[in-house]
Order: sequence, then C-alpha cells, then structure tokens
Amino acid sequence: MKDYCVIDDLLTIKELRELSDEDLAKGIGVGRATIARWKSGQEDISEKHTKAIYEFAFRQGIRLNRIKERLFREDYANENSIVLFHGAKTEIQGKLSLDYSKEENDFGKGFYCGESLEQSAMFVAGYPKSSLYICKFSVDNELNHIRFNVDREWMLAVAYYRKRITAFKEDPTIRKILDKVSRADYFIAPIADNRMFQIIDEFIDGEITDIQCQHALSATNLGMQYVFVSQKALDKVEILRHCYLTDSEKQYYLTSKQEENRIGNDKVKMAKREYRGQGLYIDQILQ
Repeated sequence: MKDYCVIDDLLTIKELRELSDEDLAKGIGVGRATIARWKSGQEDISEKHTKAIYEFAFRQGIRLNRIKERLFREDYANENSIVLFHGAKTEIQGKLSLDYSKEENDFGKGFYCGESLEQSAMFVAGYPKSSLYICKFSVDNELNHIRFNVDREWMLAVAYYRKRITAFKEDPTIRKILDKVSRADYFIAPIADNRMFQIIDEFIDGEITDIQCQHALSATNLGMQYVFVSQKALDKVEILRHCYLTDSEKQYYLTSKQEENRIGNDKVKMAKREYRGQGLYIDQILQ
C-alpha cells in the first residue's frame, strides 16, 4: 500500500511556492527532464527521489501532511464520518485485519487510531520504516461502542488488558468491566503511552491512589483514540491516504514529544502532590 500520491504532492509543492520545473528539479537534485518524465508517467519515481521530494517540501516549510489532514476533515465534515489517523511501525499490507494486532494493547487486539495526526505521528516517529495513514470511519449505529474517560474504570480496564491485574479476573469490579467491554465493537478512549503506563503501574503497585492516578493521567493530555476490536467495525474503516514521513518531519515530532513530555511530567508531579491522600488504593478497590 505504498501509494503516497507523489505526483499530486509534487504539483502542490510547485504551486504553493510558485516554482518553475527548473527550480523544482534543482531543489530535489534531478534534471528538469526527469521532472517532465515523472509528470507524464514515462518514469516512476524511485524511493530515493521520493524521499528527496518530501524532504525538499519540509525544508520549504510546506507541511503536506497537516494540509492533507485539514482538507480531509473539510471533505467529510458534513458526512456521518470521522477522520482518524493510524501510525504504524511498518507498512500496512492488504486489507485491514485484526490478525496483525498484539494482545498486550490497551484493549487487547484491535486497530488503533487517534483523533490527532500529530499524536499518531509522534508514536511512530522513532521507527525507521514507520508509516502514517489518514483514515475515515463511517459511523454505523448498529455497532456497539463504549466511551471511556480518564477514570477508575478506564484505568482498571487498561491495567487488565496490559496483563497487570489478571489475578483479579474474578473480582466483581473487574468482572463488571469485562462484561461491559465484551459487548463492544469499538471503543473511544483516552490514548495511553509508556508514561501513562508508568503512572498506572504506580497505582497498581499501591504507591498512589485512584484519584491521584486519575489526575496525573489527565495531566498528560494525549487526546482520544478509536479502537476497533471487531472485524465488523474495522470494515467501516477506510484508508484515505498513506502519508510519507521524512526524517526531518520525524525529528520535528520527536522534539515536540520531548517538550510535551517535559511539561506533562511537571503536571504529573503537581497532580500527585495536590491530590495526595485522596481516593482509594488498589487493595481497597480489588479484593
């Protein structure tokens, strides 16, 4: 599925910066005749030159992926559809399937999408062959879904599927959550990253209360994700565009993530201190 629509993007770069074919060729590092062959379809664009095109765009200050995000949002604003983003460590091959998903995710096996392009890109920016996809989810009222907020129920659900509290499977609180979850085709839930798992681990290990954990997790503010856990729901997801992530763009996202983490860590420390002693510890919740 390596179709980046490079020619369309090449023409966009040319138009946005009002470049001649000669200027464009010089910026990419090819001859003007090569540009002409690409545009006419006489020659395919190599992987090397694809990289050069998108690096050139990024150096020119053209954020093609953000532009595509806004355009697709506008295109589907009046439809019963939601534009979402999926970051993958490698490339998606063939039809979307749950078979390629791991069990140890927030809600087990599923296809995970975020509401934000930038957040989805941040999660995979550190991988050399990562991909970013813009998707459309056609909302179907016949699908069962559950919306979680940053609260105790969500924290326990994530801890369970992350294999942290499987010993409490028969606890009434966990049983109630699992019964509820089992009926869903997809979830709308807060995004959890490694930093959030560390906070949840502190709660599971009895170091902080549920209230401290809840406010510390809220402080990370990573946004919401859609998790499609049934094939019936996944069949309503369509990939609209495979976005190219240049090395420069990946570094931009990694730098943004570092700054976001720094601010988030300070908020987490404040939340733990402000809500110290409030709420219940894990051994008071699960028996």
